Amino acid sequence: MAKLFDLTGRVALVTGGSRGIGKGIARGLAEAGASIALASRDAESLASAAKELAPIGPRVETFPTDVARVDEIERMVTGTLEAFGRLDILVNNAGTNRRGPSVDVSEEDWDLIQTVNLKSVFFACRAAAPAMIRQGGGKIVNIASLTSQVGIRGTAAYGASKGGVLQLTRSLAVEWAEQNIQVNAIGPGFIETDLTEPMFADPQRGPWIQSRIPMGRRGYPADLAGVAVFLGSAASDYLTGQVVYVDGGFLSG
Repeated sequence: MAKLFDLTGRVALVTGGSRGIGKGIARGLAEAGASIALASRDAESLASAAKELAPIGPRVETFPTDVARVDEIERMVTGTLEAFGRLDILVNNAGTNRRGPSVDVSEEDWDLIQTVNLKSVFFACRAAAPAMIRQGGGKIVNIASLTSQVGIRGTAAYGASKGGVLQLTRSLAVEWAEQNIQVNAIGPGFIETDLTEPMFADPQRGPWIQSRIPMGRRGYPADLAGVAVFLGSAASDYLTGQVVYVDGGFLSG
């Protein structure tokens, strides 16, 4: 059974991998034996994350990347292939949000959220797929959200982008199934990151969030690592087009 989850010899590319959920997933993949390609806009935090992960897995390389730019996405994937010679697991984690009433969402806000959260996922998948096809298969793990499934006040633009991630995951799973590429997603619940900390600190929303989680606590990036390893390993070879919600029971409450 342990061999099913062993990622020794595999190469995983994680976008938004310098902090939060991305770094937590990268750590889990490294602990399972994968070499890690870390991508992020912030070169300083990227170097810090790589230093932290280096003692854990076989090898870590960094690729400063703005996923809002398709040319940089393509350069990221090409750089990974040049550095490691292969790409087995792509984790599309990079994301952004600007919360607030929908009447206050600007065109700039909308375009940024859709570009980073959805457009970048498609183009990263498109860039990685040819190499995976040549190798005989691969794993793609997209980061969806609770808002892929339910509406949450103040997140209309974000929810639209994450609903798109859900449908994109299903569409690519069907399209690439015959090429032995499994495309799945993780739907995090309320995970403690820089992006969500203002919600937990809000005197109204914080207690509401806590009251809605049956497990009685917020999630942490480490809570997603096991699911990411599963979706990146041979253990999930007959699973594709699915979203695994890691939410402490939120959607079941």
